[in-house]
Parts: sequence; C-alpha cells; structure tokens
Amino acid sequence: MKINKNIIKELNDYLEEFNLTEIEYTEKDIKVKVSKHKISKNIEDLAPANEKKIIKEKVSIDKSKAITSPIIGTAYLAPEPGGKKFIEIGQKIKKGDTVMIVEAMKTMNHVPSPLDGVIKEIRVEDGQPVEFGQTIVTID
Repeated sequence: MKINKNIIKELNDYLEEFNLTEIEYTEKDIKVKVSKHKISKNIEDLAPANEKKIIKEKVSIDKSKAITSPIIGTAYLAPEPGGKKFIEIGQKIKKGDTVMIVEAMKTMNHVPSPLDGVIKEIRVEDGQPVEFGQTIVTID
C-alpha cells in the first residue's frame, strides 16, 4: 500500500489552520489519522511580546491586600446619602474598620477591613452593583 503524502500534508495544514489537535480522513478502505500533542505552555509564552508586561503586572497583584465584596449587592461608600465616606484614598485604617456597606435585599452589610493598612484604591463608585468576590478596595 502506498501512502499519499499530499493527504497527510493537507491534513497537517488543517490542524494548524483550525487549531486542531487531531483530524481523521477516510476514503474507501484507507484511513489516515493525523494528530499532534498540545504542549502546555506558560501563559507568558502564549502572549505577544507587547502584552507580556501587562500579564506580569496582573499576576503580581497581591490578593491578600484586596478587600472583596462578601455578597452580591449595591455598594455604598457612606452610611447615608450625602454623608461622610467611610474611607478615602490615603487614609490609614485598622483591621475591623468598615470600608463600605453592601446592601442586599434591603439589608445593609458592613464590610470590615481584614487588616491594617492605607487605602490605595477604591474600585467601586457609590451605588454601583458589586458581585461576590469582586475587589472593592485595595490596601497597602
């Protein structure tokens, strides 16, 4: 039996073109299967050179210094409309201080700081909807 190298070459080209790992071709009693192993690559290898810096910065964010929303709801930065905000950028806070309120189903849930630090960034606006686990404040 003679193998048609053109078919193999064409199937290999389809693997690359459509980003497949395996392709099979059958004609009468001839069956050709071409496959390649996907090598697990580091995420940096997959990104274009100009995006590598951005990926490194995202990966290097210290999650332990992020305060996240404990529930789905609406974030409020002050205890009442027009009131003094719980926190400001640059303000020193202690563990347990309220950083904001997340309202869910007419219940006001105070979000306490899990650690001492200085407010680096407030990532939500007053009255903005928030998701569970969404970073709402970062602390240095």
